[in-house]
Amino acid sequence: MELRGMNRRDFLKASALSALAAGLLPRAVMGQDGGKKPARIALQLYSLREDSKKDFDAVLAEVGKLGIAGVEFAGYHGYRGKAKELRQRLDDLGLVAAGTHIGTGSFRGDALQRTIDFHQAIGCKYLIVPGDKDFTNPEKWRALADLFNATAEKLKPLGMACGYHNHTAEFKQHEGKSFFELFADNTSADVVLQQDCGWSFHAGQDPVALIKKYPGRFGTVHIKPMARRGDAGKKAIIGMDSVPWVDVVAACNQDGGTDWLTIEQESYPGGKSPLDCVKESVAGLKAIVAG
Repeated sequence: MELRGMNRRDFLKASALSALAAGLLPRAVMGQDGGKKPARIALQLYSLREDSKKDFDAVLAEVGKLGIAGVEFAGYHGYRGKAKELRQRLDDLGLVAAGTHIGTGSFRGDALQRTIDFHQAIGCKYLIVPGDKDFTNPEKWRALADLFNATAEKLKPLGMACGYHNHTAEFKQHEGKSFFELFADNTSADVVLQQDCGWSFHAGQDPVALIKKYPGRFGTVHIKPMARRGDAGKKAIIGMDSVPWVDVVAACNQDGGTDWLTIEQESYPGGKSPLDCVKESVAGLKAIVAG
């Protein structure tokens, strides 16, 4: 490392970044000890899925205007295999790769190294699987948990992590516990539980209680607005829906070890465009975070 002209503050910062990349910093320094550094806001780009198919660059440009810190990918469109170009695009827009949704196959065999190389290049730490049928298979869930454990062990020295994103099926019961609990109980603390709080709430779960039950496991959390049937006047916009987001955000910061509060706008109430609904939910979450 070239130190000429580098003052002490710059040197310490560079040293800290190097340690972070090596996975050596304690959770408190990394802002994952539930209070040292509040979680930042990102957008899951599936929220703008149809627009992304038409013009992904235009979508990224619009997201760059929202005043949020990052994006979570659900496909790379024209940037598949073009990590350098995608990283430059994100840098130009002032966005960070907050995470990605990829299939479990990305962790198997030679695919894992390709997965690592691409996501290191774009600066993406969190590699999240948004669903796998084996998760709720009584004969296969344990082998899936073992795969995540092995993958997490390989990723940790690189400052990266893998995890799983729930919908509602993960809360089916098996052997006296939900499959979500079985997975959490049989994976290491390095395997991220990307709770989709909207879906867990919809499944009758308490998203805050889940965060407190597995502290430090929620490096990235999905903030999906969900209007519960029968809740008069509610709609699927953050702050106008049924999920107790104030309590969720507090739990993320205090107990979850959360780096990213990732908005996912899956429905578009009032006949508004996906982008308009995203803007409303971003504004709602910003207000909650600001307190």
